[in-house]
Amino acid sequence: MAATRAPSLTAAVLRAVIPWRRASRVLEASAELQARRKTSSSSPEAGEGQIRLTDSCVQRLLEITEGSEFLRLQVEGGGCSGFQYKFSLDTVIHPDDRVFEQGGARVVVDSDSLAFVKGAQVDFSRELIRSSFQVLNNPQAQQGCSCGSSFSIKL
Repeated sequence: MAATRAPSLTAAVLRAVIPWRRASRVLEASAELQARRKTSSSSPEAGEGQIRLTDSCVQRLLEITEGSEFLRLQVEGGGCSGFQYKFSLDTVIHPDDRVFEQGGARVVVDSDSLAFVKGAQVDFSRELIRSSFQVLNNPQAQQGCSCGSSFSIKL
């Protein structure tokens, strides 16, 4: 008698919580991320000028995006430290945009903003008071505000 493998608890929970049409994308990305973790000890796409996505960022993007949607990361003047991160869902890629894809999730950054975030990591954080996308470990930032939405640059 051949042994059959029962679906994992994670797969069962994802199918119950996430609408069925997106569940397969999330499950495939989860399996891909686990395989990548096993084969690589360093972060994927960790090269100079790259934006890295955490597993929680990839998972959340696969849950909320449909079709050609992606997460756009922009840097604008403002905030309490001089510059602020702005996240939005978008469907249009402009000629000066750089696309960073991991596990089926895409983050797009325009060339002007990329100068301020190259080498950083995009994360999705769930806390009691808020859930949000955040930029972590930004090598271009000298300091940031306590909420993590604004920063000052290294000169």
